[in-house]
Amino acid sequence: MAGFYDKPMILCLIFTISFGLFLSYTSAELQRFLHPAKTDGSLSFLVIGDWGRRGYFNQSEVAFQMGKTAEKLDINFVISTGDNFYDNGLIDENDAAFEESFTKIYTAKSLQKHWYSVLGNHDYRGDAEAQLSPVLRKIDSRWLCLRSFIVNAEVAEIFFVDTTPFVNEYFTDADGHKYDWREITPQKSYVTNLLKDLELALMESTAKWRIVVGHHAIRSVGHHGDTQELVKELLPVLQANDIDFYINGHDHCLEHISDTESRVQFLTSGAGSKAWRGDTTELNREGLNFFYDGQGFMSVQLCLTEAKIDFYDVSGKVLHRLHTSKQLHPSI
Repeated sequence: MAGFYDKPMILCLIFTISFGLFLSYTSAELQRFLHPAKTDGSLSFLVIGDWGRRGYFNQSEVAFQMGKTAEKLDINFVISTGDNFYDNGLIDENDAAFEESFTKIYTAKSLQKHWYSVLGNHDYRGDAEAQLSPVLRKIDSRWLCLRSFIVNAEVAEIFFVDTTPFVNEYFTDADGHKYDWREITPQKSYVTNLLKDLELALMESTAKWRIVVGHHAIRSVGHHGDTQELVKELLPVLQANDIDFYINGHDHCLEHISDTESRVQFLTSGAGSKAWRGDTTELNREGLNFFYDGQGFMSVQLCLTEAKIDFYDVSGKVLHRLHTSKQLHPSI
């Protein structure tokens, strides 16, 4: 874990859950969690997004296949890319939808691991702060959702970014929806400060693999397409800091797009339940490697020199595989 304890940090929280001890720190303004890798130094996790529909729209079927894959890979944890509860987030921290869409759906023994989650735009249409509440962790100890934070998993650092406040349309043309902007406004200040904190944390990172997770796509050929605010404001930060992967949801599909100007690979896993929109964005298809319009999920396996990423459909079939490698020691 070289590079983790050698930076100035402030211990701010320690909590124990049924499957391990996690230490939380602050680095700049982003809360940091330590999640140990496996004893051999490797790391594996699943990624699911746009899922919480009480088991409907094949959510339960996807969950079943996730359980099988998680057992096979002996995963360390699960990442949720947001839109955790449809259609309008949670009513409050006692909303039955939490258990009906999460606890009672992802029941496989192999999925009883930590779930690291970000908020999506649909989550902001309800009580956004309910999903951040420690009350939910008392109901289901797997759950951890914050606006933006960092998970240090030794071989990789994963930077979770709250992307919904970047999108101007949600503030100027809410289309009849009410968003929970507590702690967010003024929008410009919130986004500016978040980008500063993220950039500082990325510059300090010495992890072999660096991954950024957000709800909205930077690049997508799906229904929503590219998120222009992220292309303008977030992408340059990722490119300047040699990020390996940007993982998102929002479009209800599976995608792999390569950046044409940097090493960043854009990976969409937003197919946890309702999918099959049947439309794609025809603009900006540069770098497109894979697109699938149906339900599914993604797995990530990392060691010091290799990354293997698989995309699965609702039956557990591998549809696409990304395999990339790095030198153990950088060339001089």
